[in-house]
Amino acid sequence: MESSLWLGNRRYRAALTGWTFNWTRVDEKKNRQDETISVSLADVVGVEEGRVSVLPRKSVNESDKDFTVFYVKRVSSGSARGLLWRLGQTQFSCPSRVLRDQWTKHLRAALKTHCPLRPSRLLVFINPFGGKKKGRHIYDSLAAPLFELAGISCHVIVTERANQARDHLLKKDLTGFDGVVCVGGDGMFSEVLHGVIGRTQQEAGLCENEPSVALQACPLHIGIIPAGSTDCVCYATVGVIDPVTSTLHIITGDSQPLDVCSVHHASTLVRYSVSLVGYGFYGDVLAQSEKKRWMGPLRYDYAGALVYLSNRSYAGVVDFLPADPMLSSPRDKTRCLSGCDVCSRSTERLFPQSSDSSSLCSSHLSQISNDSDGDWVRVEGRFRCVSLTCMSCSCPKSPLGLSPSAHLADGTGDLILVWDSHPLGFLKYLYRHTSSQDQFDLPFVEVHRVKAIRFSVSSGDEEDVYKEAEEASLAEEEEEEKRGCEEDASRNGSQQHLTNKCAQAPKATCGLLCGVCCSKAPTKSVWNCDGEILPFTDILCRIHGQLVRLYARGIEDAAAVQPGNGQM
Repeated sequence: MESSLWLGNRRYRAALTGWTFNWTRVDEKKNRQDETISVSLADVVGVEEGRVSVLPRKSVNESDKDFTVFYVKRVSSGSARGLLWRLGQTQFSCPSRVLRDQWTKHLRAALKTHCPLRPSRLLVFINPFGGKKKGRHIYDSLAAPLFELAGISCHVIVTERANQARDHLLKKDLTGFDGVVCVGGDGMFSEVLHGVIGRTQQEAGLCENEPSVALQACPLHIGIIPAGSTDCVCYATVGVIDPVTSTLHIITGDSQPLDVCSVHHASTLVRYSVSLVGYGFYGDVLAQSEKKRWMGPLRYDYAGALVYLSNRSYAGVVDFLPADPMLSSPRDKTRCLSGCDVCSRSTERLFPQSSDSSSLCSSHLSQISNDSDGDWVRVEGRFRCVSLTCMSCSCPKSPLGLSPSAHLADGTGDLILVWDSHPLGFLKYLYRHTSSQDQFDLPFVEVHRVKAIRFSVSSGDEEDVYKEAEEASLAEEEEEEKRGCEEDASRNGSQQHLTNKCAQAPKATCGLLCGVCCSKAPTKSVWNCDGEILPFTDILCRIHGQLVRLYARGIEDAAAVQPGNGQM
């Protein structure tokens, strides 16, 4: 379709061709066309009759000859790695109402034809207690108006307790929903993640407790609208922490596959992780920070300083199954950006010649489970920290993350081993996370790209640990910390996968993290699994390639974005 349209007093030649809607200014005096603006249909959010504005508040100026086109505008995010998405709008005037109706009809039809994967019905969970307790306000003022503009129907549930979202996803009828959206932080995302994966495996008749089981890929997409105290998953998959940007990714139906790590103990599933499973320093920091929740986000800085000054290392045995070094390396200086070649090639490798996600995932994991014992590598010694990450774990304080070259969807994780070292050397390692220096270029640090790991401590160490914990734990302190655990879980909406273990994690760590005045160094640490303390030390972790999909597209490279695409 093509015709003349007006923006104010200026005439433009507008055309809808294939995947693009563009309009070119017509210079009446010189009888020539210039200043063409082009918007991809993939970036069009909605079309409304009249002169309409949506944000910061909706306003409608009825007009028989006008219509407004809303689309995505990309702007620099300053210090952040990704691009901010903003709602652009252009109000057109037509010579007649008939022409106006033709334009709105054709644009809406083109959206349905060219963007069939956009969601039409979403299940939304809002955590009203997370972060600064603004989850409900963020959704009502920013996300809801955009969903309404895009014609997306939303069923909203404001959670009142921990695990409510997970339980709903596991038990309730989800027929008709295209995706699940969580408004909150990483804890809320973890609830939704466990619910979506658990529901998929239930319906497939698969046992999640078996480490080698071929998990089925989840059909429901997950969307994240950041509103928590930590939004690491959002930052690592979008590049910015911005509710409008995340909402627009959901509306446009972006699809980013994501690897998931399953954590097992004694043939039982403990949790799923998408970012960090960390032992030693990162486990101690989390355990210490849980005692200072009243400090807010500052508790992490306080706990980090205290744990560093404690100068601890822990004995352990790490077995890992290396990934193919010919495919990628954690030190190859590549970055997992939108349209990542490594992840694209991994899709072909993980899912060869098949469109059925269940059989594809099964094929990949069967290959992992059938690897011979000889392929495993063992290292043993004392470690400052042992970390396994399925993504870069970048955040505003660490723009490149724990493992800058980690990939979101290549079916592998990065195992980072930091051996016992001089305190100043370890401080240098920590400091390099905040800069562009290579944190792996240190003699006491090694990193491996892996498909699975096992961690254990010697039986003697294990006995000493539990004796320590038992002697240090008084009945009154146990009851007090149990009440605090339950209260915190209810308040911040973070999810404990094993609800009946809620009080066990503090019990196991009581007396272990007593600050720099500790008379006897603890013999073991705890595991930090995506911000939750695990009640076990000996664990087995396996990476499940592209198990879930997010409404995201990875971090966009600002240099690769065409300046005229969706820009005004």
